[in-house]
Amino acid sequence: MELELNVPSISCKHCAHTIKMELMELDGVREVIVDVETKDVKITYAAPADEEALRSLLAEINYPPAG
Repeated sequence: MELELNVPSISCKHCAHTIKMELMELDGVREVIVDVETKDVKITYAAPADEEALRSLLAEINYPPAG
């Protein structure tokens, strides 16, 4: 599955690195692409990961997705 989220608090490559490293630790996450300019995070994942877990983790590390 694939999920694309807008994360307004992304401001630099350090933010992108933090998001990528944290999300990749979740079971089922296969790929994370962060675009600093558009503030978009594209996540490719499979079970046991799900959208709720991905959104929760982003909020937990202070990068809550918009919407």
